[in-house]
Amino acid sequence: MDQAAVWLAGSILAVLGFLVVLGGILIANNLVAKYWKSWGWKLMPSYWDQPSPQFMSVDEENKIAPILNEDKKDKTK
Repeated sequence: MDQAAVWLAGSILAVLGFLVVLGGILIANNLVAKYWKSWGWKLMPSYWDQPSPQFMSVDEENKIAPILNEDKKDKTK
């Protein structure tokens, strides 16, 4: 029973220690991020730098002449 209590307490303290270290890393990263200048390393391709696709506006849609398929109507007669 004593070993189980020690193991439980050790596990809780280890998790709390990891959380404190992780919090410290996040705080340090946020403080350094203001002054950090990137060296321009490209380990992964950056997909967010590509331009977004441009869709047709309503005015451009109105400029396109409508196409009617009257061939199908003629074949039914």
